[in-house]
Amino acid sequence: DKNKFNNKKYRLVVRFTNRRVICQIMYATIRGDMVVAQASSTELANYGVPVGHKNYAAAYCTGLLIARRALKKFGLDETFKGKEE
Repeated sequence: DKNKFNNKKYRLVVRFTNRRVICQIMYATIRGDMVVAQASSTELANYGVPVGHKNYAAAYCTGLLIARRALKKFGLDETFKGKEE
């Protein structure tokens, strides 16, 4: 169908390595895959999580981190606020 050509279909790609979790939001083009946002669980040390970057909780936190980055990139971070205390 010609209407679907060059239409972006975003995908969340999560990779578990031996030491960390890598999350990427991507879309495919003819030239190759384009990365919109990327976050790694080693960046959680900047937010107060010094160890345990491979477990299920680290994957959850990395997903939250990439979600905030993607919202900021698309200008929706003020519309969808996180939990405020």
